[in-house]
Amino acid sequence: MTTNPIHSGNGAFLDQLYTAFVQDPANVDQQWRDYFRELDGLLPQPSGDRAKERQADEQQDIISAQKQAAVSRLIRAYRFRGHRQAELDPLGLYERTAVPDLTLEFQKLTESDLDTSFNADRLFDDSQKATLREIIETMRTIYCGPIGAEYMYITATDQTRWIRKRLENTRGRFDFSGEKKRDILRWLTAANEFETYLHRKYVGQKRFSLEGGESLIPLLDELIQSASTKHDVRDVAIGMAHRGRLNVLVNIFGKSPDALFGEFEGKATKNLPGISGDVKYHLGFSSEIATARGHIHAALAFNPSHLEIINPVVEGSACARQDRRNDIDHNHVLPVLIHGDASFAGQGVVMETLNLAETRGYGTGGTVHIVINNQIGFTTSDPLDSRSTLYCTDVAKMVQAPIFHVNGDDPEAVLFITQIALDYRMQFKKDVVIDMVCYRRHGHNESDEPMATQPIMYKKIAQKPDVRGLYAERLIAEGVLREEDVTQLSEEYLSMLESGLLVSRPLVYGHRARYLANWNNYRGTQWNASTDTAVPMETIEKLGLRIAEYPAEFVLHRSVARILAARREMALGERPMDWGFAEMLAYATLLDDGYPMRLSGQDSERGTFFHRHAVLHDQEGRGAYRTLSNLFEGQPTCWIVNSVLSEEAVLGFEYGYCSAEPESLVIWEAQFGDFVNGAQVVIDQFLSSSEAKWEHLCGLVLLLPHGYDGQGPEHSSARLERFLQLAAQDN
Repeated sequence: MTTNPIHSGNGAFLDQLYTAFVQDPANVDQQWRDYFRELDGLLPQPSGDRAKERQADEQQDIISAQKQAAVSRLIRAYRFRGHRQAELDPLGLYERTAVPDLTLEFQKLTESDLDTSFNADRLFDDSQKATLREIIETMRTIYCGPIGAEYMYITATDQTRWIRKRLENTRGRFDFSGEKKRDILRWLTAANEFETYLHRKYVGQKRFSLEGGESLIPLLDELIQSASTKHDVRDVAIGMAHRGRLNVLVNIFGKSPDALFGEFEGKATKNLPGISGDVKYHLGFSSEIATARGHIHAALAFNPSHLEIINPVVEGSACARQDRRNDIDHNHVLPVLIHGDASFAGQGVVMETLNLAETRGYGTGGTVHIVINNQIGFTTSDPLDSRSTLYCTDVAKMVQAPIFHVNGDDPEAVLFITQIALDYRMQFKKDVVIDMVCYRRHGHNESDEPMATQPIMYKKIAQKPDVRGLYAERLIAEGVLREEDVTQLSEEYLSMLESGLLVSRPLVYGHRARYLANWNNYRGTQWNASTDTAVPMETIEKLGLRIAEYPAEFVLHRSVARILAARREMALGERPMDWGFAEMLAYATLLDDGYPMRLSGQDSERGTFFHRHAVLHDQEGRGAYRTLSNLFEGQPTCWIVNSVLSEEAVLGFEYGYCSAEPESLVIWEAQFGDFVNGAQVVIDQFLSSSEAKWEHLCGLVLLLPHGYDGQGPEHSSARLERFLQLAAQDN
């Protein structure tokens, strides 16, 4: 060592280094090894018994440090892998996975260490120690009980610390008040009695029952109420498939029971020209739900049989609502998607939609995903037949979303996780997943016989009490309720249901929010009526020159500079207009008339064929200039977006956006016309049938460049004959 490192400022550092040196000289650099050996030689050396005592003390310190390191590794292992041993399955069908990391032997600890105190790594508080036995019991309660949390793979330390603190501060105790527990039972009663009533009244009719997953109802109520009262969310856009949809419509959204019964009895057909309608478990609904902080608008999107295809549609709708509110920070509009386990793992549109989450043109500030995990697909006999991953939710890790697995038979754990998931989304504006592990009491639908392919599972289900009964017994045992109170809850709900009364939370009627889309101006329009679209020459010249301008300091690519120079000549009438100029001018005149616009697709900013150049890039790194966003002060919003390499999710997103934004021109552009084939489900289920099935208008425009231009059949046809067929009957 060239200098003496010992002074008051680094004593603690030296002490750590010396301790590491004593444990093993290889733990420190060579220069420190030399220094400490020299220092040992200068210090007076004890002899005899004193030397032995010192050696024994040092050895004990080494052992204690090793034990503490092992305990810290064990705590970390629970945070990483505790979910593998969590009690998640209400049916108890599957043995919990053995995890070597969670054993004493693996961490080189012994039974004799259980009553020794160790630093608990902030598990209890910043200074308190605890015995190893207490530490293990606490970690198992937090991470191996009814909740299995996956979050330690997230690279953002602030997020993992936040989640860890929320999970561990409770030490596995949820501490709901008696009033809250009674409220949970009330919602479970509503969910259960609704299904029982329909099963008895409409025997054998399909309804895609929620039975086995009734905890979804208190979950959604908690989510909507907390979003409003705690976070001032004003608008919730929800997408879900069939299972439990009727239950959600009546108990959460306040759909009239009488209206639903009419649909079961075939009395709800409108017989309007061109309107075919759809089955009752596909239909959407919206309402203004009362909360302690006023009312919140909640919309359940309609949904075809294609399960997860609604995902990007809801994201697009949420994005339009955010734009309409100028909700830049994504605080007031919340997207929520409810999935099935097999479809979440199996359908590519899930991945494509997740991939939109963090992109500039499609991000909505995070989505709360809820998986109703039946532990089975349509007729799948084993999870190995429906996915290649341990959990159905593993695909969500691609966007580093935390995943909270929770036992659906523990409604308090479900609500606790719902609160964490919502708070996480609002804090970090990221996607989050609640995987509610439950079961399906009936088959795929009520006319299905699941025992044919699932004998073991359905024998268990047949003998199993429902979650409402289990929770009622628990509250009676706790002294929160009496048995007659439980009976009264059921009787009151059934009485209201049979009377056709509102059984949800109170709704707010007669309210027309300024932020809701209004399609009234477009209903009944004769779309084939001629319209004057002429623009005065002075407007063409003014706007034409504006779309040819760019900042003086910008250095453009020479080809782009030539195109803009030509556009100036076109604006002055000195050169014939080409396609690129005419297209840009069309957008500019619409913006000039006060209409917002949005164009997205693969390479839409420049244009696949090097023709558009709506966004100009400086060749010396000064950034980008958006021509159509700089036409005049106070102009409407103009989005020109380079999309991700997806057709299905992006077209679904644009459909959802356009459906919620009647006053905007919304365009999706295929790079080549045949690329639209990858989004055919969106065209069939939404674009072509929107009005006939859902009575929903949409003005989405498709740009499908195509033609026999020598590039072979791959880029030669957008199959326009299909569009002509779909456009029959003035569609």
